[in-house]
Amino acid sequence: MAVYIVMGVSGSGKTTIGKLLAKELNLPFYDADDFHPSENVEKMKNGIPLQDEDRKGWLAILAENIQKWERGGGAVLACSALKEKYRQQLTSIPEEYLKWIFLSADFELILERLKTRKDHYFKPKMLTSQFETLEEPQYGLRVNVNTSEENILKEIMTKLKAPKAEIGLIGLGVMGKSLALNLLSKNINVSVFNRQVPGIEEDIAKNFVQKNAEKYTFQGFDDLEQFISSLARPRKILLMVNAGAAVDAVIESLLPFMEKGDIITDGGNSHYKDTWRREKALREQGIHFIGCGISGGEEGALKGPSIMPGGSAEAYKQMGPLLEKIAAKDKTGNPCCTHIGPDGSGHFVKMVHNGIEYGEMQLIAETYHFLRFYTNSTPETIADLFETWNKEMKSYLLEISVDILRKKENEGFLIDKILDAAKQKGTGGWSTNAALELGVPLDTITAAVLARNISGMKEIRVNASNLYRNENNQSVNLEEIKDELFQAYKTASIINHAVGYDLLRVASSEYSWNLNLSEISRVWTNGCIIRSGLMEDLVDIFKDSNNHLLLNKNIISEIEKNQASLTKTVSIALQSGVAVPVLSAATNYLLNFTSAQNSANMIQAQRDYFGAHTYERTDKPRGEFFHTQWKNNN
Repeated sequence: MAVYIVMGVSGSGKTTIGKLLAKELNLPFYDADDFHPSENVEKMKNGIPLQDEDRKGWLAILAENIQKWERGGGAVLACSALKEKYRQQLTSIPEEYLKWIFLSADFELILERLKTRKDHYFKPKMLTSQFETLEEPQYGLRVNVNTSEENILKEIMTKLKAPKAEIGLIGLGVMGKSLALNLLSKNINVSVFNRQVPGIEEDIAKNFVQKNAEKYTFQGFDDLEQFISSLARPRKILLMVNAGAAVDAVIESLLPFMEKGDIITDGGNSHYKDTWRREKALREQGIHFIGCGISGGEEGALKGPSIMPGGSAEAYKQMGPLLEKIAAKDKTGNPCCTHIGPDGSGHFVKMVHNGIEYGEMQLIAETYHFLRFYTNSTPETIADLFETWNKEMKSYLLEISVDILRKKENEGFLIDKILDAAKQKGTGGWSTNAALELGVPLDTITAAVLARNISGMKEIRVNASNLYRNENNQSVNLEEIKDELFQAYKTASIINHAVGYDLLRVASSEYSWNLNLSEISRVWTNGCIIRSGLMEDLVDIFKDSNNHLLLNKNIISEIEKNQASLTKTVSIALQSGVAVPVLSAATNYLLNFTSAQNSANMIQAQRDYFGAHTYERTDKPRGEFFHTQWKNNN
């Protein structure tokens, strides 16, 4: 049986609650004060705080008795145990048999209680010393005593009966906190952990638990071993920390406490090759590793994100049900979460999702820019136009752009006050790098990444503008261009998705991932940033074939109707002096993709001329290579 230690400052109700708990559990009750030697009691009667040396013998006696009580069937002990080192001295039995119950209260409440106490040696003026000494435990049960004794006992019994946490979450940033609350809202028992960094990150987990204590019962830790011991086996841990070295550091710190069969899930935006490496290394130690893409931002994490886990089927079998519970739901009610494939596939798919997102955001941005500065449309007018477009597009990004354009500040539109310098966190650039490695043209996504890069050169751009005086001398009538602009936007969006999916298709083959593009599309129909009406269509399109999207007959028909509008819009924009990098990239990609003959024959001839790289011929079978001595005219 267990020994229950009810702890807290004097006046928190240790004795009263301890006796009630002992009665409830049918266990004997002991008050640690009764074990003090006479000299300690005398000091306290005279208002003299006890020193560590005074407590040493007392703690040793209690530790011996705790062992005896545990062998005898258990007990309840009321003990202040204010410092962690005191609690460590009392830990004389295995941790699973020692249950800590911390009675938490603020200074003012306890002070009022002590003022009314009679016939007790503890003086109210000693209270300040107790609060200064108190080191709140990050383990065990925490109960606020600012309520009735009945409610306190009820809360303790509820928490004692609660099973170990089904999942542990590490990292309480914006996404981590939202996901934790999402898990709790689905009645999933959660433990949370956040590191302690003096002056930077202090008591994050404790404060998060306290803030949500009225609604949810869960535990927060800043001690890693205690955090892991709070989890049911096999331990399931979700990491929500910054990608890169931080993930490796956390994994390294976890390993001494992990067992074979435990599961670590990385829910950040890690590079897929890092996930590949981590999964292999942990697999060799018998520990499962899941690289899990999560999309939806803060709101999605809280209410239901799109989730893309990659790893072994065995790992997903255990972790998947928890992820599916918190995921968004598609139009049929199924979770927007699926087993993507092995090793780094989940993070690769999330990377491509973000690449498509880059393209879509830039496409909307340059469309807005063209309308704002070259048709002289107000933000409100553009918002109305986008809202009309979105009746067909059903795009989340277009939807939020309407809200952005309508937001006012001091009678003016906020969008007009935002600096035109954007940043990128890495996933867009990673998509471009992966495409280069795999030989996949990624025109629109790459153009979007580069557009962000050049936007960051704000001071240089301003200087260049003054030097070149590249001013707009041509205005465009909105009514004349808006319909064709919409068709251009739609077409470019299709092409942007096509290049992203082509990267998925090639990677699936190259890495033997066997990606299901239809299922990936379904997962992206809700919860994620790129959800749209087009994404709903892609679910069905990729059920029939994993071929390049632009080879689908329905897509061909749509493109043929609108290609002229795309070309005309780009021409008008360029003539007006406005850069439209994604619209232009989409136009060039389409022209290249649909050209039976392009310019690469000249490139092959040049390569052979200066480097003897050889070339193939149109009048010979593919796979035969030739070299020419180009300076010889014969």
